Amino acid sequence: MSGEFPVIQSAHSLVAKHVTKERWDRVKDIETKTCGFTIAKACACAIEFDNQHCGIYAGDWDCYKDFSEIFDAIIQDYHGISADAKHTSDMDATKITGNIDPAAPVHSTRIRVGRSIDGFGLSPGITKQQRIDVEKLVSTALSKVTGDLAGSYYPLTGMDEAVRQQLVDDHFLFVSGDRNLTVAGMERDWPEGRGIFHNDKKTFLIWVNEEDQLRIISMQMGGDVRGVFERLAKGIKAVGDSVKQESGKDFCLDAKYGYIHSCPTNLGTGMRASVHVDLPGWTQHGVAKLQARCEELHLQPRGTRGESGGQTGFTYDISNKHRLGYSEVELVQKMIDGVNTLWKEDKEFQKKYFGDFPFIASQHSLVAKHVTKEKWDALKNIKTKTSGFTLAKAIACAVQFNNQH
Repeated sequence: MSGEFPVIQSAHSLVAKHVTKERWDRVKDIETKTCGFTIAKACACAIEFDNQHCGIYAGDWDCYKDFSEIFDAIIQDYHGISADAKHTSDMDATKITGNIDPAAPVHSTRIRVGRSIDGFGLSPGITKQQRIDVEKLVSTALSKVTGDLAGSYYPLTGMDEAVRQQLVDDHFLFVSGDRNLTVAGMERDWPEGRGIFHNDKKTFLIWVNEEDQLRIISMQMGGDVRGVFERLAKGIKAVGDSVKQESGKDFCLDAKYGYIHSCPTNLGTGMRASVHVDLPGWTQHGVAKLQARCEELHLQPRGTRGESGGQTGFTYDISNKHRLGYSEVELVQKMIDGVNTLWKEDKEFQKKYFGDFPFIASQHSLVAKHVTKEKWDALKNIKTKTSGFTLAKAIACAVQFNNQH
């Protein structure tokens, strides 16, 4: 039971736009079958906070069906899809053409997706027993994964301090205390039923029972996006096959909305493919102009501190903007092509704003600290007597690589 039509604090949210009193009254008495979720629980963040853009979460797959009049309107508005749209998934890495230019100053690549197992609630609504059952099923399934994906599962409950500190140092650990997730219902019974899996090389990770039942991540240093995607596809299949073998259950896949997630903004692929890349030329040209250019390329730029962490320096997190309406292969291709385009344009802006003074990829090196434009201009044309060596040749490693001291 959801009670009377509430005051929606997030007045500019999609909830405020699409949850009318008439729609509310039609569904306010419905409780979903899987975990007794209501429309009031679904809209809790938009009701509680004044800063939501979307403002709604699903407590189980039933929500998308039982409250379809509301969810459909919000999903179509957010993702820009038609009412009769269908979603196609495609994880075939052989269809990707090319890769990111090896000369582009990419620090790291990370691709993540979410997955939910049919028959269990999603994080906002999942019952305590369901959450424990998901963890048991997934940890058992992961213990049977082999090869380069094989690794260890670390439950948050009773975690050894040395393990916890290592996961913090690796930036793998997710923590409680996010007010959004708390109000949405995702931090109930913390930390029970939650944990982290990673392979031995720490290039394949799974978060269990965080914002989604499974958050599957493939990542590594450098810009081999295609290689990271190949590992992700292989990992998703291995985990899905193992879960199916253990339980007979599949991942929730909807013909219209793709892979089911707790947040409607993640529907479809649920995929965020991103690189951390240096764009000094674009930074000089203007961050607002970079944002506009990314919009044209169907990309999303962020600071490297995450969604709300802001921008520092000229290293950006560049990712695909869309989730629904495109396949995984299409979105990875857009990201590869888009980053290559941005880097090509960045080099032109560097010439325009910095002249022939080179961009030093190793930003924390002694070269970056001591080779100023003034020193460069004073010395750039000198060739040594013994072997015709130049300053450009001397600092080549710091210019080319981002790991020099």
